[in-house]
Amino acid sequence: MENLFEKSRTKVSEVSIDYVRKIHDDIAWDDRMVAIVGARGVGKTTLILQHIKLYDNDLTALYVTADDLWFTSHTLVELADTFYKNGGRTLYIDEVHRYPNWSIELKNIYDTYSRLKIVYTGSSILDIRRGGADLSRRQLEYTMYGLSFREYLQLAYNMNLPVYTLEDVVAHRVEFPIGEHRPIALFKEYMKGGYYPFFSQRDSYTRLQQIVSQVLEVDIPKYAELTLTTIEKLKRLMYVIAQSVPFKPNFSKLGRDLECHRTSISDLILLLDKSHLVQILRDDSFGVSSLGKVDKVYLGNTHLAYALSDTTPDVGNLRETVFLTSVRPKYDIMASSVSDFKVGKYTFEVGGKNKKQKQIQGVENAFVVKDDIEYGYLNVIPLWMFGFLY
Repeated sequence: MENLFEKSRTKVSEVSIDYVRKIHDDIAWDDRMVAIVGARGVGKTTLILQHIKLYDNDLTALYVTADDLWFTSHTLVELADTFYKNGGRTLYIDEVHRYPNWSIELKNIYDTYSRLKIVYTGSSILDIRRGGADLSRRQLEYTMYGLSFREYLQLAYNMNLPVYTLEDVVAHRVEFPIGEHRPIALFKEYMKGGYYPFFSQRDSYTRLQQIVSQVLEVDIPKYAELTLTTIEKLKRLMYVIAQSVPFKPNFSKLGRDLECHRTSISDLILLLDKSHLVQILRDDSFGVSSLGKVDKVYLGNTHLAYALSDTTPDVGNLRETVFLTSVRPKYDIMASSVSDFKVGKYTFEVGGKNKKQKQIQGVENAFVVKDDIEYGYLNVIPLWMFGFLY
């Protein structure tokens, strides 16, 4: 235990609190059990270390990683018991998916130690209802995404700008302090490599490629119990999608190409979507996104597009991808039967500055979202403005 406390205090002391993401204030940290899930690399570890440094006590809080060697001969339940009996109040467990039977032990801890709070992070592919214990009724769950354009501006340029609602965006209420910086140039910079907090590192593409490999070779296979043969097919499928987005899946053809049943292809794409490496866009045939069939498959964000593509990514695909990435964390979004996207009562057609109104003529609450323009007018909205939704 002494070794775990030493590691915890070292990690907390080393984390920077110069910039703390807005999601921190959205989390009910005082709840008895809090889960923070998200893709690799989006900053979950940094967030909980910052919280400990800012608001918790070194003597009553403990941060551990679930793959620590200590757990080769001890259990989470043992840790919680000793920690609690020695005055511990909040146990922070990072990357819980690396610990076998994590849900069962967390349930036991929750039911046994009523005054002990648990905060844990895990991969976005975790299903809290799957496995030996359903924690959904015991915990609050938050999904953490990569940086929005607004957050990128704050972290990279110290520009402290507000969050806007979708209603603000369509009403042209988004304000940008145009002067030394111009939104179009900064937005292109963000699309090329600003989604992950490590964007300032010179080898950010290499690091991102390594993260993708970890997800494909470790995280997904462990979660879904894939065979080595299926792992290879998963990697080939990811490559096909990366080079072909926006990708309209033909499950029968993919099955033949990958020597896999079409149902298996569908399952693999769903796993990629859960891991946030890709984004599934469903149609609006049933009015609810979770019920519609898969219309298109996009990469998880434009940073991935630049890191994984063999050539310069298609600009049309980048525009649609960044729109989807910007809107999805806050709103349900579907493919539109008449245009590109449907968000609630709104229909959006995404394109460049010369995009016409033809496809949305006669459609109520329809807007043309244009790249490469600074200001909007009537139903024309600059693409960069959607980067302020979170």
